[in-house]
Amino acid sequence: MAIRPRTLPVAVVPVVVGCAVVLASGGSLRALPAFLALAGAVLIQIGTNLANDVFDHEKGADRAVRLGPTRVTAAGLLTPLQVLRAMAGSFGLAAVLGLALAWIAGWPVIAIGALSIVAGIAYTAGPWPLGYHGLGDLFVFLFFGFVAVGGTVFVEIGRLPPLAVLAAIPVGAIATAVLVVNNVRDRETDAIAGKRTLAVRLGRPFGVLEYAALFAGAFAVPIALAALGAASGWVLLPLATAPEAVRLVRVLARSEGTELNRCLAATARLLLTFGALFAVGLVA
Repeated sequence: MAIRPRTLPVAVVPVVVGCAVVLASGGSLRALPAFLALAGAVLIQIGTNLANDVFDHEKGADRAVRLGPTRVTAAGLLTPLQVLRAMAGSFGLAAVLGLALAWIAGWPVIAIGALSIVAGIAYTAGPWPLGYHGLGDLFVFLFFGFVAVGGTVFVEIGRLPPLAVLAAIPVGAIATAVLVVNNVRDRETDAIAGKRTLAVRLGRPFGVLEYAALFAGAFAVPIALAALGAASGWVLLPLATAPEAVRLVRVLARSEGTELNRCLAATARLLLTFGALFAVGLVA
């Protein structure tokens, strides 16, 4: 419950797409860097989830009236110290894997990993937590898009081709859409706790509009890649998920409360499906 398995596609998809970019750019995929990048990304995501669990509890964001899935610290299933130890263990193991990657790909990997870990903690902790000041959306878009996809490509081939930057956009966009559902659902309890997400600051209609815009931006990238001749027509495979995206926008627009838990899980599944199809399309 604490590591939130349903959110882990957000960490897996950028690495898969990054590996596809390597192959599409004429590079050779090396198994060890790919495995280390994937394991490190998942561990950082788990550490971030654990940090969110304990620090949101300390700040009063996870209350008894919470609409989302149970948070273990707030529910008393684990003590704050236990969750903090698990968080430290997850980030610590990610750091060890990062050092191994740095041995293979150079010192920039250390900078990428350190920044990712610091950001994962700073999302809900510290004197100015990012998620409490409306910067969570930007954080997710940058780190689960450009940093994760670009970092995977870099550790494989030591450079960052333009395709890596373009391929990061839809991944980051749909990962951010997962967060948007969470923020729309929790906007009332977040407001009470002083968590000023964009859904709190700008209201529910903005959250729905942002959600739709993120999907639109994600689907625009494969279309652009195909139109520009930067990839074959197979890159349009992710468009098969467009009907599900339209359905989810309608669900978010019409639903409230715990009904949005299913929408959040479905958005994460859509990211996984989109990412898999996008990766296949890039390589084909």
